[in-house]
Amino acid sequence: MTIVVEQSPEGPVHFDARIPPRDRVVTRDLVDRLAVEQPDKVFVKFDDTGEEWSYARFRELIVQTALGLQQQGVVQGAHVLVWMPNGRDQIRVYFALNYLGAVYVPINTAYRGSLLAHVVDLSDASLAIVHADLVERLFDVPTARLERLIVSGGRMPECPLPAVRLEEALLPETGTLTAPARRIEPWDPMAIIYTSGTTGPSKAVLVSYLHIYTNAGPDAWPFVTGEDRYLVNAPMFHIGGMGPMFVMLARGASFALVERFDTATYWQTVRRNGVTVSFLLGVMATFLEKLPPSADDRNHGLRLVLVVPLGDAAVFAERFGVEVRTIFNMTEISSPIVSEANPPLKGTCGRMRPGVEVRLVDDNDCEVPVGQVGEMIVRTDRPWAMNSGYYRNPEATAGAWRNGWFHTGDAFIRDAEGNYFFVDRRKDAIRRRGENISSLEVEAEVTAHPDVREAAVVAVPSEMGEDDVLVCVAPVEGRTIDPAALIEFLRPRMAYFMIPRYVRVLDALPKTPTAKVLKHELRAEGITADAWDREAAGLRLKSERFAS
Repeated sequence: MTIVVEQSPEGPVHFDARIPPRDRVVTRDLVDRLAVEQPDKVFVKFDDTGEEWSYARFRELIVQTALGLQQQGVVQGAHVLVWMPNGRDQIRVYFALNYLGAVYVPINTAYRGSLLAHVVDLSDASLAIVHADLVERLFDVPTARLERLIVSGGRMPECPLPAVRLEEALLPETGTLTAPARRIEPWDPMAIIYTSGTTGPSKAVLVSYLHIYTNAGPDAWPFVTGEDRYLVNAPMFHIGGMGPMFVMLARGASFALVERFDTATYWQTVRRNGVTVSFLLGVMATFLEKLPPSADDRNHGLRLVLVVPLGDAAVFAERFGVEVRTIFNMTEISSPIVSEANPPLKGTCGRMRPGVEVRLVDDNDCEVPVGQVGEMIVRTDRPWAMNSGYYRNPEATAGAWRNGWFHTGDAFIRDAEGNYFFVDRRKDAIRRRGENISSLEVEAEVTAHPDVREAAVVAVPSEMGEDDVLVCVAPVEGRTIDPAALIEFLRPRMAYFMIPRYVRVLDALPKTPTAKVLKHELRAEGITADAWDREAAGLRLKSERFAS
């Protein structure tokens, strides 16, 4: 392979000490520097085969993929939609896009229907890189500004747009990779990550290199080092999947990519891949704690586990011989709250870290007293250390950034010692098995059923922790609603994790005098005796598996 790489143009020197040098925070400069400084060190290990990519090999693959993308017309600043499961192809595309200075726009592999149409339109992408198993869904939606596809995995399907195989497009053997028109800067956008639509249609979070670097990088998470290996088992369309890959690169460290979290094989996976740091949702930690005690409970190299939300840190730490920490974070911000090791206070999210300011405020942005519930708002000392706004949504950007602070939309309590405790989501959102769900988006699909007059979706407690989804529906006059038939109606229209578990049929939904549904009443009533449970009826929904 003989690919010539033109050097990046010179850019201004940054004198602000809060801004790290480009070769510490910009993908192109990071990849080039680390391939020289530590060419033989492993950056990526793949659990499925044991294959490893050294820093030198990683750069070769990124340069090759970047040349292919450039030959497909991708230029600095272009948005490219990426719709693939985790794997080698997506890793190459992610970093290669950023190597060109282009913007990586991944979307959830569960999306379909109106939600898919919305994110495709909002992406402003002319090129999409799509797994073969997902292409057929594009026939059912407007393709907005998309002009062509690159198809990965599986067999080449019939496509709604001109298409080429990834192997043909992105694996050139020769050519010249031209430099970006200008030097890539730390504040340039490197990705658009979609929110889950907690207050309406999904918003597109503009993420800069400096934002993702600060989100979980060396400053925010100093307890993760350049010698660590992070276990990545979250999808790359989430900040929890793509974020750790970048921040481990920024440390000159490594990560192991596994297909998904599995309770039964978790510790074998940790041992097999040499993992030292792992992130666990609280329910995952609970699953592991419920495993029968084993002589191998401490037979591993894992030293640090981040658990969110935190249960009893001491129990997990003692049994498995690891350090436990917790945080509060979200796509738009950069870990403003971080705990000490093995925090003794059950349920804490930690304390405010250096480099950020945090306030708890009322509806008028006035600070609330210690011990009183308020919305968390945040700002940072470092410029560009949080989101750069919501793409094509100035109203949402202005609303979130009121008075110079970013409003998280989440309610907390702070104690006199400065410990923060999460109370609830101010937004009408639901979190199920690690996925955030918009009640409005679920309601829109439910009410598309011809027998449903109105619907209200609320969170109810799950026996597994977090939430389950209850939909309360009222029928069109003269019709009846069959819960099982409703679920079958929703299956091809929605992501599997959004489909309600419980269906409650009412004559009419409770409302205010101004005709607003009283969701708090439905939430307080919870799972009533007349609520139909699809899992009890044998209808269990799972994520899809894709052909390699």
